[in-house]
Amino acid sequence: MTETLPLTGERTAPGIWHENYWFARHEAAYRWITANWLDSETGRVLDAGCGEGYGADLLHRAGARQVFGLDYEGTTLRHVAKAYPQVSLVQGNLVQTGFADDSFGLLVSLQTIEHLWEQPRFVAECARIVRPGATVVLSTPNRLTFPSGNWYHTKELTGPEFTELVAADLEIVETLGLWHGEKLTAWEQANGSCVDAQLASDHAEWSPELVELVTETRHEDFVIRAGDLEDSLDLVVVARLT
Repeated sequence: MTETLPLTGERTAPGIWHENYWFARHEAAYRWITANWLDSETGRVLDAGCGEGYGADLLHRAGARQVFGLDYEGTTLRHVAKAYPQVSLVQGNLVQTGFADDSFGLLVSLQTIEHLWEQPRFVAECARIVRPGATVVLSTPNRLTFPSGNWYHTKELTGPEFTELVAADLEIVETLGLWHGEKLTAWEQANGSCVDAQLASDHAEWSPELVELVTETRHEDFVIRAGDLEDSLDLVVVARLT
């Protein structure tokens, strides 16, 4: 059995009960992509900043012909190679990938750009390595709602900032937000912010109600849609190379 990568605050991973809310929140975006932007004509897919690898695996299992996972950290890639051998792995720099021009029909990079110092250069690199007409899906925490203090984040973005950043090199198709669905919203109406509750204390000290919520949260408990992005949890930009 493959060991789970240690938690550092830089990535999340499946199978860790007290991380399950964050994992499900990330998984929701990957599931949304497989339902809306992946088909038999997509061709090669890149998960740029693949982390633990569960997202690249989801893309592969959803029918992508070939999925590449790109990450800079060797320990992470060794884990991905053992856990998800069907994913083609490349170790490299996200702002200078080494891929040829026009390499991919779909590029996804979820909850990654906020970690990068050279965000405009990363978007330009995404535009370089996808083929004309290809789709690029990027997500990032909404600076207006995300808890401050994550020292792995070099620059968090608002909706307008994110859109402006991507639009410099790609044509924006749509800008969306991720929100809590009915179950999480109802819990928060009765108990307050579930994110604040998780961050307020060590998970060993969580209330039984919070433990139950976190462990039972699933990707279906989040929604991705258009709307007033100021109060969305995460931002999702879909763009295309014209």
